[in-house]
Amino acid sequence: MSMPSPSAKPAPTAAPAPSAAEAAFLQRVMTNLPKRYPNPATATAAGWTRYTREDRTGAISYVNTKYWDTTDTDLPAQLWYDVNGRLLGADFSIPQAESITGPPSRFGIAPSRWFKIPAHVHYVQRAANGTLAYGKATSAARYAAANNGDYSHSTAEGLVAAKAVTDAASVPFVFLYPAIYDVTVWVVPNPLGQFADANPAVTPSPRAGKGEDDAM
Repeated sequence: MSMPSPSAKPAPTAAPAPSAAEAAFLQRVMTNLPKRYPNPATATAAGWTRYTREDRTGAISYVNTKYWDTTDTDLPAQLWYDVNGRLLGADFSIPQAESITGPPSRFGIAPSRWFKIPAHVHYVQRAANGTLAYGKATSAARYAAANNGDYSHSTAEGLVAAKAVTDAASVPFVFLYPAIYDVTVWVVPNPLGQFADANPAVTPSPRAGKGEDDAM
C-alpha cells in the first residue's frame, strides 16, 4: 500500500464521498478483485510479488511492475493483504511523465484523489538463515550516483554499487518504483470511505508499522 508520506501518521479522516463515476469504479473493484485475487497465493500466481512488511494500516503490499500504468481496473499496480491473507485493497497508478500538466483523471477518479510518489528502488533481502526482510528501499538519486546516473534498470548488482547491500546474491527481488501518481482503494468496506488512508474496520496485528519501509 503506497502512502503520500511514509513518515506521516495523521489521525484517520473520512474521504470525500464518491461521485457517481467513482462509485461505479468502486463497485467494479470491490466486486472483481476479491474474485480474481482472494489471497496472496492467487496474486503471486498472477504475477504480483510481496515487497513490504505489514504497515500501520495492517496492509502487506504485493506489486506487479507490468501495471505501473494502470489501464484496467482488474489489473492494479499493487494488491494488499492482511497477515491472515485477506485481500484489503489495491493501488492504481499512472506514471508522472504521462500527466505532466497535473494529476490525472482516470477511471472517473477525481484528480484531487491522486498523489505523487517519487522514484525509488525497492528490494527484498534474504538473510543467511533464509528469512526474508521486506520493506527495503533506497533513493533513485543514491542508486543512480553509483550506477552511471541510471536507475531505470535496477539490479541487485546495482544495489551493491550503491552500498545498499553487500552481496547481490542476498537480493531475490529488486525493482524500480517509478515516479507515479497513485490512488489507494480499500476493497473491504471502510466506514471512512474506500479512498480513505486508513480503515478502522481493519485490525492490524501487534507488529503493524514496526520497522516500516526503510528510509529512502
